[in-house]
Amino acid sequence: MSARCHQITVSFVILTSLAILSSASDGGDDFPSVYEVIESFDFPRGILPVGITGYDIDWNTGKFDAYLKDSCSFSLEGSYQLKYKSRISGYIQKDRITNLSGVSVKVFFLWLNIVEVIRSGNDLQFSVGIASASFSLDNFLVSPRCGCGLDCKSLGNEDHAEIRSNPFVSSI
Repeated sequence: MSARCHQITVSFVILTSLAILSSASDGGDDFPSVYEVIESFDFPRGILPVGITGYDIDWNTGKFDAYLKDSCSFSLEGSYQLKYKSRISGYIQKDRITNLSGVSVKVFFLWLNIVEVIRSGNDLQFSVGIASASFSLDNFLVSPRCGCGLDCKSLGNEDHAEIRSNPFVSSI
C-alpha cells in the first residue's frame, strides 16, 4: 500500500470515529444504553435500577460513571435494602466491577458500600470488603425500580422475583 493510500485510510478511520462519537454524544440511535453496555461486559441489566439518565465510560480503562436523577433506594423481598447514589462509578471489565462507589446495602443495622461485583458462572458475588454474598443471575434479569424494587405491582410491573442467595460469607 502506498503512503498516500495509507494516509487516506487513516484519515477515513479518524473521520468515521469522530462521526460516531459525535452521533453518540448527541444521543444518536447507535449510542448503546447503559444496560447494553453492562451486558457487553457479561453482566445482567438488573444490577442497575431503572432510571439511569446518562453515563460515561472510558473504553480503554473501563472507568465508568452512571447517573440517576436522584438517589434511589428500595427493598428486595424485605430482606435486603439497597441504596444507589445519584452517581455510581467504578471500573468494569468482563465479569468484574471494581472500585465501585455509590451503591450500598443494609446488613443488620449498618449500611455497607458494595465495592466489587464478580460474575462467576451463573452467580454474581457482591463484596462489601470484609464479606461477600452470592446471588443467582436469575435475580437480575429485570432492573429494579426506585422506591419499590421488584415488587412494583402498583406501577403495572407484574415481574416479581424471589431473591435466592447464599448468606454473607467472609472473603478472608
